[in-house]
Amino acid sequence: MKKTFIIAAAIAGALISGCASQPLSTFNVFHPAELNGLVASGQYLQKTDNFFVINDSSSSMAEPYHGSGYPAQPSPTKLSVEKEILNRINLTVPDLNMTSSIRSFGFGSCLNWGFTRLNLAPTPYSKSLFGSGIDTLACASGGSPMINGIEATAKDLSNTTGNIAVLILSDGHELDANPYAAVQSLKQQYGDRLCVYTVWVGNQKDNQGQIVLNNLANIGGCGFSTTAERIADRVDMAKFVQNIFLKPGTPVADCSMLDDDADGINNCNDRCPDTLKGAHVNAFGCWIVDIKFDNDKSNIKPAYYTELDNVINVLKHNPSVNIEVQGHTSNTGTAAHNQALSERRALAVKNYLSNKYVHADSALTARGYGLTQPIDTNETEAGRANNRRVQLEVLK
Repeated sequence: MKKTFIIAAAIAGALISGCASQPLSTFNVFHPAELNGLVASGQYLQKTDNFFVINDSSSSMAEPYHGSGYPAQPSPTKLSVEKEILNRINLTVPDLNMTSSIRSFGFGSCLNWGFTRLNLAPTPYSKSLFGSGIDTLACASGGSPMINGIEATAKDLSNTTGNIAVLILSDGHELDANPYAAVQSLKQQYGDRLCVYTVWVGNQKDNQGQIVLNNLANIGGCGFSTTAERIADRVDMAKFVQNIFLKPGTPVADCSMLDDDADGINNCNDRCPDTLKGAHVNAFGCWIVDIKFDNDKSNIKPAYYTELDNVINVLKHNPSVNIEVQGHTSNTGTAAHNQALSERRALAVKNYLSNKYVHADSALTARGYGLTQPIDTNETEAGRANNRRVQLEVLK
């Protein structure tokens, strides 16, 4: 009989604080900080695989919000601020593969006449779907059965894998029952996988509720508690999101700023990353003997002796390396003809070096690749000129 009376009273209270008296607020445009770059660079890594929200939609959240950081027209209710916080989180979260869910607690028509409502079932996260779930938090009514929301969330999480972040937004005001045991049970069920975060969305008269939310976060062991005001700024919101979803990683160095072999070509563009010090390289970072042969010829003109003597100097400073002298051609002519021509040109360079430097003969091998390994396009004369080359490759 007592239970029937309580339910009847709750229904009556819900009708008194109906949705019609809760106008929507329009907030100033929020410009989120960009976090995708931190993830792409490796500076931060994803640490949360499941993001489950428990939102207070009880009647106290229909009261005006007196805190700062959320200017709106008309003046916002506490529920409106909860929704705005979730919207700002949604805008700030980087592109992550995770599961998300939203559940509310209260009573009355705002919660389909239940003590808790699953506003967004567990689903792969996307900004649009999560935003649609936020939109269903249309009004606030009834008592504050937070314990029902926590117990239902424990079931919602049953099919999850990986790390879990449970976020509770509430004023903590006049809860129907002590939720500590429910959070302790949730923690016992999911262990180190689960962290609890809380955001106090309350006014000065709700200060006792802030203590409750602090204690709930402490039970989780790895989360923390904050207030709506502390995360109102875009920078503070970014830090809040980072702390929930990301962990420090090892930054990936910008290859355009690196030149490991010190040949003047950055690592992004260097197709030959192990060039010996002092070697002449082309725009692709490859050790090229800059010799121009006459058409269909393989004899070396005296004008290019200085270029070959530079190769000998590099070899003298690296006596232990073995080098492949590679002949390459453009695609003008038949494959068979270009193969033979590339072999003759590679051998001509090898012979010159061997004659000038006694140790070169054992350190060098000559090989023709014909037209099979272009380094540039064959659609232009400039590209074909780059492909007609003798390249020196350090053998591993």
